Amino acid sequence: MAKLKAPRRTLDSYTLKHINKTIKAGDCVLMRPSDPSNSSYVARIERIESDARGANVRVHVRWYYRPEESIGGRRQFHGSKEVFLSDHYDIQSADTIEAKCTVHSFKSYTKLDAVGNEDFFCRFEYNSSTGAFNPDRVAVYCKCEMPYNPDDLMVQCEGCSDWSHMECNLEIYIFVWKLEMLIF
Repeated sequence: MAKLKAPRRTLDSYTLKHINKTIKAGDCVLMRPSDPSNSSYVARIERIESDARGANVRVHVRWYYRPEESIGGRRQFHGSKEVFLSDHYDIQSADTIEAKCTVHSFKSYTKLDAVGNEDFFCRFEYNSSTGAFNPDRVAVYCKCEMPYNPDDLMVQCEGCSDWSHMECNLEIYIFVWKLEMLIF
C-alpha cells in the first residue's frame, strides 16, 4: 500500500533560525543558488507551508529575474540593482533563504538616500516563456532616447528644464562651444 503524504499546513509567518529573521507572505528574499559562484536569486514569498509536525518548511515563491537572465539580456538602461517580476513560480526549502531584501518600485528606489546590498528595484513584469515585458515601453527623458537608468547621472537644463544624461549634456556643450568658436 502506498504511503500517504502528511497534510501540509499554511503558516502566517516563519522564523529562520539561521539568519534570525521572520518571513511572511509578500516578503522578498535572497535565495542561495545551487552554484556558489552565481549571485543570490531574488524571490517574493507567496505562501509558507510546513508538514503537520511544523518541520520541513517550504516557501512558494515568485521569482524575480535579473536583466542578464532575460531573453533580451542586459541593456544599457538597466540599473545594476534592477530585477523583473516574472511569471515563474516555484517551491523551495526555507533553508535556502539567505536574507530578506527589499524590492522597491522604480520611483521609490530613485528617492533612496543610500542603496544597500539588499535593495533592488522593479519597473517591469517579465513573461519567462515569451520574453515579453509589461509595460513594453518606458518614458525617455534624454535626447539619446534611452530610458532612465538610476545608476547614470542626469542633469536638468536651466533654460528648458529638460533632463539629459551627463555625457549627452556634454555633447551639447561641446557642440555649442564649437559653434560659438565659428561665429566669433
